[in-house]
Amino acid sequence: MPFQIGASHPSPVISLERLKRCVPLRPDAFQVILPDWVECRSDEQEEFLRLCAASADGIPLVLYNPPHAKTILSPERIHELSASIPSLIGVKVAGGDDAWYEAMQWSRGCFSVFVPGHLLASGYRTGVADGAYSNVACLSPAGAQWWWGLIRSDISAAIGVQSRILQFFEECIIPFKNAGYSNPALDKLLAAAGMWCGIGTRLRWPYRWIPQSEVDDVSRRARVLLPELFTSRR
Repeated sequence: MPFQIGASHPSPVISLERLKRCVPLRPDAFQVILPDWVECRSDEQEEFLRLCAASADGIPLVLYNPPHAKTILSPERIHELSASIPSLIGVKVAGGDDAWYEAMQWSRGCFSVFVPGHLLASGYRTGVADGAYSNVACLSPAGAQWWWGLIRSDISAAIGVQSRILQFFEECIIPFKNAGYSNPALDKLLAAAGMWCGIGTRLRWPYRWIPQSEVDDVSRRARVLLPELFTSRR
């Protein structure tokens, strides 16, 4: 099974050490994030990625550029980096509106674009999104895999599932986001509500997590709105 290894860390030194340490495992790609203490200039972005590429022993890079990153890259800048660093083969981003997808059309067939899990069907339909680093997989790994199969075989039906995924997020996840909880806190809530592994909602200090008492209600609502993600055959 193809796999990536996340070597991301806010410190570029630690990120690079992680990457070097994992080269013998021969992943299909390393995921890295731009240094996060302060915003990176364009030349600093390239210097970091070039050293990562040189240290990866031929293993490609995928850049993690989420909404909370200190440096948010435009489609044009992603294109520039992909052209100047050949081993940079993909990016994980938040996606965007129609204009953003239009600006990313250059990537089709030559550069992988990973979008949020709950927007995978609509992103795939544009021809730009190749996959997701999936919050839906936090809720149900097997269900997310089933939905990916549906996206590739029946996009209309997959868009219908996405509409209910978005309803679930609007009802059960966005209120916690609006209350100031971090993305890791939301992901831990999803995984706990999915009940596919023995995991709670707790985060490392000093970050605040969503109370465990919220899990049962979120879990019940997920199974009402998205029963396909939890069927026993998967």
